[in-house]
Amino acid sequence: MTALGILGLLALFALLALRVPVALSMILVGVVGTIFATANRFLALGMASDQAWSRGFKTAMSNLSGETFEAASNYNLLVIPMFVLMGNLAGVSGMSADLFAAAYRWMGHLKGGLASATIAACAGFAALSGSSLAAAITMGRVALPEMKKFNYADSLATGSVAAGGTLGFLIPPSGGMIIYAVLTEQSIGRLFMAGIVPGILMTLLFIGAIYFTVLRKPEAGPPGEKAAWPERRDALSAALPFVAVVGITIGGMYTGFFTPVEASSVGAFLTLLVALWRRSLNGHAVREVILQTVKASATVFMIIIGAFIFIPFMSLTELPSQLVTLMTSLPIGDFGVLLLIILIYMFLGMFLEGIAMLVLTIPVVLPIIAALDFGFDPSMADMKMIWFGIIVVIVLEMGMISPPVGLNVFVVKSIAPGVPMAKIFHGIWPFWFAMALMLILLMLFPQIAIFLPQTMVG
Repeated sequence: MTALGILGLLALFALLALRVPVALSMILVGVVGTIFATANRFLALGMASDQAWSRGFKTAMSNLSGETFEAASNYNLLVIPMFVLMGNLAGVSGMSADLFAAAYRWMGHLKGGLASATIAACAGFAALSGSSLAAAITMGRVALPEMKKFNYADSLATGSVAAGGTLGFLIPPSGGMIIYAVLTEQSIGRLFMAGIVPGILMTLLFIGAIYFTVLRKPEAGPPGEKAAWPERRDALSAALPFVAVVGITIGGMYTGFFTPVEASSVGAFLTLLVALWRRSLNGHAVREVILQTVKASATVFMIIIGAFIFIPFMSLTELPSQLVTLMTSLPIGDFGVLLLIILIYMFLGMFLEGIAMLVLTIPVVLPIIAALDFGFDPSMADMKMIWFGIIVVIVLEMGMISPPVGLNVFVVKSIAPGVPMAKIFHGIWPFWFAMALMLILLMLFPQIAIFLPQTMVG
C-alpha cells in the first residue's frame, strides 16, 4: 500500500509538470488511487477480482460525491468569497492607491523610502485582499512608476514589489491560512490572529532589508520628495476608511463579537459602502468585481474539493503513518525533523505554486508534526498546529519569490516587461533572507505566533 501512495504522489507531480490544474490532478489521482487501493485491499482478503474492482469503483465514486458535497456545503468556507469580494471592492474603490499615497508621503523622502512605502502599502492591502498576487499587481502598478521616476535600481524596485506581495499570504485574511485551517481542522479565526504579529514583524524585516541594501548601495534607492505636513495629514485622512474596515473586521474576530464568516461579510459590506461613497462603482466595475470574485472563489473551492478527495486516498495507502515512523526515528531531534521538513518545502517551493504545495503536502506532513512536541504542553496541541501553520505559510512565501518558478516574480515581470528576469530575482534575495530570519525567530520564540490566539475571546 505504501508503494501505491508513493506512486500516487509521483503521478500527481507528473500531472502538475504537464500543467494539468492542481484541483483536477488531485481529483484524478484521488479517484483512481482509491479504486486501486480499495480493490487491492479486498483482493488481499480473498474476494473475487470482479467484485473487488466493483467495490473499489463504488468506494471511489462515493468518496467523490460525498467529499465534494462536504466541501461545497461547509459554512465556514463562506469566508473565501466574502474576503475575495472585499479585496476586489477595495481595489476599485481606490483604497489601495490611498494606502500607497499615505506611506509615500510619510516615508518617501528617506533613502529607499519609496521601496519601504511599497512594503507598507502591500501589508495594508494584504489586510484587505488576502491575496499575494493581488497585492503585487495592485501595488506594482502604483509604485513601480514612482520608483522609476526617482531612478531606483530595477532590482530593488521590482524585488520590493514581489516580496511585499507575499505578505498577502501571511497577514489576515489569508487565503492560504483558510485552506490550512480547513485541511487541519483548526480555527480560521485563531489562525488569522496568529498571522498578525508575524505579519508586522515580517513587514519591519522587509523594511530593514531595504535599509541595509541602500546602506550598502545608496544609489539603488535615492530619497524622493519630502511631503509637507498638510499633505501627510491629508494622506492619512484619505486612508482612514482602510483603518476602519480592517479595525472592525479583525477587532471583531479578536474580541469574539464576530465569527470569521460574519467578519468577512461585514468587511465586504463596509468596503462596498466605501466604494459607493466614492462613486467608484459603475456597470463595468461591478461586472469585473463579480467575475473576479466568482473566478477566484471557484478556483479555491475546486482546490479544496481536490484535497478532500486526495487525502482519503493517502490515508488508505498508509504512507503518512509510515513517514511518521521514519521521521520520528531519525536521531536529529524534534527541531531537526522540523528543519528537514522546512528544507523539503523550500526545495518544492522552487517548482510548485504555494497553494498547490500546501494541499499536496499537509496530508503527509501533518501526522509527523502531530507526533512531535517541540516543547509544547500536550494540552496545547491546537496551538502547536497553529504555530506550524504560520511557519508553513512563511516557507510558502519564500517559494513565491524563489527561482525558477517564483510566481510573484513572474507577476512583477508582467507589469515591468522592460526589467530582465535575472534582475528581479537578484532583487528578491535580501527579502528571502529576511523571511529565513523570521522562521528562526518563530522557532526560537513560538509565542510570536500563538500569543494573540491564546488571548482571543471565544
